[in-house]
Amino acid sequence: MKFDFLTFIQKNSFYVYSSAFFILWLTFLDDANLISQFKYWQKLKQNESQITHYDQELIKVKAKEKGILNNLDALEKFGREKYLMKKEGETVFVLVDEDGKLMEELE
Repeated sequence: MKFDFLTFIQKNSFYVYSSAFFILWLTFLDDANLISQFKYWQKLKQNESQITHYDQELIKVKAKEKGILNNLDALEKFGREKYLMKKEGETVFVLVDEDGKLMEELE
């Protein structure tokens, strides 16, 4: 017995048209359509890669913090360089460029 596609569509036209409308609705018209789902998936992958990047940066910063807090000389050096702290009677010269930014921040 040969399958006649046109006869099948004519007999079950309601189901065929309903299925076609449902597929079109999910693909293009719905708020959670396939196109936006793909964009959300791409954004999720981008955010996951940023999470791994920031986790690695956090490990580096914690290691640096541990090194600074355990050594008083390193703590003093960090305070002097980063926050321009000074001892009494000292004069601190700050080098800035034409825009007013610290020279250390430019590197």
